Amino acid sequence: MSLDRFYPIFDHTDWLERMLPLGIKLVQLRIKDQPDDVVREQIAKGRDLCAEYGCVLVINDYWEAAIDLGVEWIHLGQEDLDDADLVGIRKAGLKLGVSTHDDDELERVLEMNPDYVALGPVYPTILKKMKWHQQGLPRVTEWKERVGNIPLVGIGGMSVERAPGVLEAGADIVSAVTDITLNADPESRVCQWIEATR
Repeated sequence: MSLDRFYPIFDHTDWLERMLPLGIKLVQLRIKDQPDDVVREQIAKGRDLCAEYGCVLVINDYWEAAIDLGVEWIHLGQEDLDDADLVGIRKAGLKLGVSTHDDDELERVLEMNPDYVALGPVYPTILKKMKWHQQGLPRVTEWKERVGNIPLVGIGGMSVERAPGVLEAGADIVSAVTDITLNADPESRVCQWIEATR
């Protein structure tokens, strides 16, 4: 299946309730620092909302809960990969997206046959402290050449204004977080994103 080119990331299903009706077709739920019962409740609710709106749901990190609750996609960071049961994940039929930041990480991930590869941060990001500075557009082009037919997600410091350049550089998908969640009018911003990427 082909994935939508706009890939927002939210930390709570309240965002999904607000934003999915606008036409989002690919979304990540990245839940942080919550007890297990809350995580499972959020994943189940996200699953049901995405089914209602015909949206692909990707769960960040919680692969065991994703398997239990029948979610088809997970996203793992490099640290998550160390503890994840990749054989069990594949056996359960989950599709896998993985973060990469440097050559060693990309080589490691390509051996796993991922369903998408994310490269970041393309631009400076305020979301989390990283040892990597901005990768830049030439790196996006290089990564796309290396991943071939695997969808490439550009993430980090993304905005509606930057999205076309990232797609032109070779990314198949552009992922946004704070450009939406910190915007004074998040709904309007999502509509601008959809218009810019379709």
